Amino acid sequence: MGRDEHKKSKNNFLSQTPENQKSDGRDIEFSEELADYDDKEAQARSRAADKRAKRK
Repeated sequence: MGRDEHKKSKNNFLSQTPENQKSDGRDIEFSEELADYDDKEAQARSRAADKRAKRK
């Protein structure tokens, strides 16, 4: 028998993301100290793409 077979409660108190938390759809970790030229160029392109997307 698995763990779920013993638990009758429908309350999932172990969920990782709170329901009221809003996200911009990004899940990025970035360290300025470890960034190289390509990382910084990708960041600049991302900002430019975000600006274009917001204009439309």
